[in-house]
Amino acid sequence: MPDLASERVDHRFKALPPDAEGLTVGELAAQRRNLFTGGFTTPVLALSAESVAHNLRLLEEYAERHGLAFAPHGKTSMAPQLFDRQIAHGAWGITAAVPHQVRVYRAHGVARIFLANEVVDPVALRWIAAELDADPGFRLVCYVDSVRGAELMDQALTEAGARRALDVVVELGAGDGARTGARTEADCAAVADAVAATRTLRLVGVAGYEGEVPDGDPERVRAWLRRLTALAAGFDKAGRFGADVEEIVVSAGGSAWFDAVAEVFADLPGLSRPVLKLLRSGAYVSHDDGQYREKTPFNRIPEEGALQPAFRLWSQVVSRPTGAQAFTNAGKRDAAHDLHLPEAQVVRDARTGAIRPADGITVTGLSDQHAWVRTEEGAELEVGDWVGMGLSHPCTSFDKWQLIPLVEADGTVVDYIRTFF
Repeated sequence: MPDLASERVDHRFKALPPDAEGLTVGELAAQRRNLFTGGFTTPVLALSAESVAHNLRLLEEYAERHGLAFAPHGKTSMAPQLFDRQIAHGAWGITAAVPHQVRVYRAHGVARIFLANEVVDPVALRWIAAELDADPGFRLVCYVDSVRGAELMDQALTEAGARRALDVVVELGAGDGARTGARTEADCAAVADAVAATRTLRLVGVAGYEGEVPDGDPERVRAWLRRLTALAAGFDKAGRFGADVEEIVVSAGGSAWFDAVAEVFADLPGLSRPVLKLLRSGAYVSHDDGQYREKTPFNRIPEEGALQPAFRLWSQVVSRPTGAQAFTNAGKRDAAHDLHLPEAQVVRDARTGAIRPADGITVTGLSDQHAWVRTEEGAELEVGDWVGMGLSHPCTSFDKWQLIPLVEADGTVVDYIRTFF
């Protein structure tokens, strides 16, 4: 398993202090430099140590309280250090979307992986078969959503000489016009029949993603989730799960509707064997200041807690051409921008180091390497000031940075989070 702390700091990693060149990540972290005075260059993305710790605890407690197992989606961060902390906080395993992500997880020792996609690439399936055969302690559960997919998986695994059957769950689509998944219960039954006709696949449950329910609202999302749990019960009643299946997997849950998942899964009737009720929400670890600030279920259930946004992108004012316009040195290469523009939140005064609210300051656009900033009359902002921005959408924030400072509230950098996109 790679030792991330032994990796050398160099030009590959944006914003890190030039005078840290040649140090290991562990050595640099041990210096506990200050983000603002320790030699970091702008723009620099920071992850709040306190908010990450809070969010990890909150979802651990939520899952425990509602009787859910948890396999947070690792595509959000692709950060093995965060995977380790999620598992330490009770996660059953980590969810992946594509085989490359599974390879990253395995290289860093993740023992249980939920692959929320159908895999039909024979090269990837040969690698999966070899990985399963080499490690009896490794468990992988994979989607299947078509008869043809089951045939292709079986063909590749048979040709690979797989000794262990690959555990699969039938994916129920979220409706017409949604993303992947078998559209009807009859389609799901046909997929299950195709799995049963193989020796290389083992049906262990059902799954899907409620975030794709068309025109999703509480009523429609819960109706689809009830279809999913009824499908599991119907498969069980029909004897579709083999005698060697010790637990039935029922999985759903993105970051916008996990309260509905908890509610409907709680009503799942007793089946012939234990049920692994597997939640897959991934964005919670960093949360955000946009998409998930608006959509988090904790807005509907405030009595159960609140997530904290952990990202702040610091950029520096490099031009102030007019009293109404400024430009900072962070752009599309640095900031998530697929859902919302960054939100100017605070300003660190270049003269005094004091931090104040970013009153009257608005990010109106992004170029590749610049943020366009509008300033209202009376707004305090000059060349050299640092602007701290909140970001929307964790998945497209993490992927722009390979090594992210983990920063305490006073600016002390206590660690560096390595990503593998």
